[in-house]
Formats: sequence, structure tokens, C-alpha cells
Amino acid sequence: QVQLVESGGGLVQAGGSLRLSCAGSGRTFSNYAMGWFRQAPGKEREFVAALTWSGGMANIADSVKGRFTISRDNAKNTVYLQMNSLKPEDTAVYYCAHRPPGLPGSLSVNFRSWGQGTQVTVSS
Repeated sequence: QVQLVESGGGLVQAGGSLRLSCAGSGRTFSNYAMGWFRQAPGKEREFVAALTWSGGMANIADSVKGRFTISRDNAKNTVYLQMNSLKPEDTAVYYCAHRPPGLPGSLSVNFRSWGQGTQVTVSS
């Protein structure tokens, strides 16, 4: 079992930057793909970005490509989401999750062990 805790959210102006962190406990997730998702009011949870355990393959949503970067430090059991050039439409609660090895599907599905989320609000 893996427990995940997100942090780093806040209120920023459009064009600003934030770095979100997701810390894991319970066991190392060096062999887990890690992902970031977000949910805006009135909308379903949306895939943002994911990274394999080795960092060798990433999947980035078109809506954030070129602005957001996902990375991980397996020794620290932490995954990051660097968000630059933020837009008001990025406003959402951001969640991290992991996907154990051996599950089917693309690198945007079958994630689990959701954290509590961290609020990101971007003002215009």
C-alpha cells in the first residue's frame, strides 16, 4: 500500500509558476508509474501528466504540454509537477496517484492510491 500527500498549491497570477510535490510513504515507488490529475469545479477528473518509474517515458496532456514538466526523485519517494505560464483554466484541485506495474492501458489510466489533493488557483 502506498499513501500519497500533495503539496505546493496556492494562488498565483496568470503567467506565474508553481511546483507541486507528491510525497509517498508505505513503500518506495521506484517501480511505479506516477501521475498527476486535476479536477475543476463541475468537471470530471482530468489527466495531466505521468512518468514511468525510470523516468524514461512521459505522457503529457496537450492542454499543458510545453508549460508543465513532470519529474521524480525515487530516492526521496517524491514526484514533482513544475507548472509554468499558468493560465486561469489551470485552476483545479491537483491530485497525484501511482500505477503499479503489470496493469494494462495507456499511461493515463489505471492509477490508484489518490492523495488528498492540493488547490491551484490562477487569477487573470
